[in-house]
Amino acid sequence: MALITKTLPAFACALAVNAACAAAPATAPNVAAHQPQIDKIVSEISPQRIEATIRRLVGFHTRHTMSDTESDTVGIGAARRWIKSEFEKCNAANGGRLQVAFDSHVAPVSRRISRPTEIVNVVATLPGTQPASADRIYVVSGHYDSRNTDVMDEKGYAPGANDDASGTAAVMEMACVMSKYKFDATIVFMTVAAEEQGLLGSAHWAEQAKQKNMNIAGMFTNDIIGSSRDEHGKADDRQVRLFAEGIPVEKDMSDAVRSLILTGGENDTISRQLARHVKEQGERYVKGFKVSVIQRRDRYLRGGDHMPFLERGYAALRFTEPAEDFNHQHQNVRTENGVTIGDLPEYNDYSYIAKVARVNAAALATLALAPASPQKVQMRTAQLENDSSLVWQANSEPDLAGYRVVWRETTAADWQGSKWVGNVTEAKIPLSKDNYFFGVQAVDKDGNASPATYPMPLK
Repeated sequence: MALITKTLPAFACALAVNAACAAAPATAPNVAAHQPQIDKIVSEISPQRIEATIRRLVGFHTRHTMSDTESDTVGIGAARRWIKSEFEKCNAANGGRLQVAFDSHVAPVSRRISRPTEIVNVVATLPGTQPASADRIYVVSGHYDSRNTDVMDEKGYAPGANDDASGTAAVMEMACVMSKYKFDATIVFMTVAAEEQGLLGSAHWAEQAKQKNMNIAGMFTNDIIGSSRDEHGKADDRQVRLFAEGIPVEKDMSDAVRSLILTGGENDTISRQLARHVKEQGERYVKGFKVSVIQRRDRYLRGGDHMPFLERGYAALRFTEPAEDFNHQHQNVRTENGVTIGDLPEYNDYSYIAKVARVNAAALATLALAPASPQKVQMRTAQLENDSSLVWQANSEPDLAGYRVVWRETTAADWQGSKWVGNVTEAKIPLSKDNYFFGVQAVDKDGNASPATYPMPLK
């Protein structure tokens, strides 16, 4: 999705009150240019390696959360040790920048846990290299556990090739490719357990992050990204669904949410802003592929590992294939009336998974190279005027070039116009705040732009 840049009226910068225009440099960084490092990352994502990883995961017979942990060939214990060893191999080959570890806790008996069970996430962290950005963290996950029709069946064959060896393989491939490169901010590649038993692995990690006051600036989960065919056999390998929550579910409405609603900003939550960034960057770097933003938290009757992050106030998104075939999810492998049912690797499209992984990688790379989204962005509302005056807090990154203001009509989903305003902390735009939605992006000297921040009213 290319941003449609509409120029401001020619008289705008001639106005004495428009100090932002006077401060703007003659040439702005080219935010539409491809970054060579990101092009390399995208080109290195391999469908062949993804397929090999998925078939290896399927080979563990079952990865049910309560399955065998002692065997070296069967069960979730063997699977998690193998995943960790693969991360470590990539780390050794790529200069030792990844920090690979198990993240473990014991889940008590609950509706889908019949006995106290150790839940183990496998986490590979690529630390940021810019001190001003290293504590800003982006998380990408897939869940490596699998299930049958009976969610408590811990011994039956549960290949889980699509749900969710596909997401797990994508995350592992991204980690192995992206750990060759350096980024300003930190990226966490995580394969989580016990998604099928109630999102237990991701909830534990997200809660620990919240307690440690970690700066999680964005989270993606990849869950069921394996097939490009629907239940009727119709193929669509040119798009992926990206689920993005609007107004967060809260028992008591926070002041921030109340301000969003009062100003009509229901479509400008941090998750929706993150989704706009993913769509723009994913479609820029993966030509001919569409990121279809679905403006809801998740599908009906379903959930994913982004939800514990949303519940703790983080921006989080879910990638899922365009049309699911439910014969190949949550089903015992069998044949009925000549139809094979079950989540088997032959029903995956490995080139399609690679495309989704490339979108993830491009979005993560641009986020981790760009400055943080501007903070304390506000719209002046103390007087009646037909212009829009915005103020914000200065970023701290040493490679910051400045800021640009973006806008769209109130009925539009994506940004339609933009104005480079330079390295300033306020700008006046000759468009009415009553008629447009605005945002402010931070841009570095290479043209990497942050997700936009929605302005809150300043009286």
